Amino acid sequence: MIRPKYNQLISERIKRFQEGDVFITSDFSDVATVSAINMSLSRLLAEKKIRRIIRGIYEKPKYNRMLKEYETLDIEKNASAIARNYNWSIAPSGETALNLLKISTQIPAIWSYVSDGPYKEYEYDGIKIKFKHAAQKETSGLSYMTALIIQGIKAIGKENISKKEINKIKSILLEKDKRSIVMEAHGTTAWIYEVIKKVTE
Repeated sequence: MIRPKYNQLISERIKRFQEGDVFITSDFSDVATVSAINMSLSRLLAEKKIRRIIRGIYEKPKYNRMLKEYETLDIEKNASAIARNYNWSIAPSGETALNLLKISTQIPAIWSYVSDGPYKEYEYDGIKIKFKHAAQKETSGLSYMTALIIQGIKAIGKENISKKEINKIKSILLEKDKRSIVMEAHGTTAWIYEVIKKVTE
């Protein structure tokens, strides 16, 4: 039996993905119809070449040959894929932002993000991801790093921010990014902007 061409095209594209990459159904919209894409992905799922995270979201799993098991889902890649699937702009918030900025070493019980979409929660393999609706100025038009820094500073709080946290954030920034961060963050809350100027000086 000759397989339809779209099966081959979708399989070849997934082969080019990195192990651990998370993708969505519409990533193949240039290849076939939605029903054809779903049929092809269902076949690959049955062959255990991909993993289904939630409806419309899949992962090319990363296999750890030393442990002889698949590695844990990359939360950031999953959150980004969900956002792409629904055309949301998102940014890590709260403890999630602090963890990603390396201000906190504590692994969040719930990975939280602000979004210009609706309030949503997802769970996969014991991992919980929460999206909380926020004003568009907190996500839209901002680069990932700018939005992350704003949310991280917000999570620390005006009364708790210290030179230690400022230096911690400063240490992860590339010199070339500092100017764009200052420009992008211009419309944020005044006290947060003052901290950002110190972070990028």
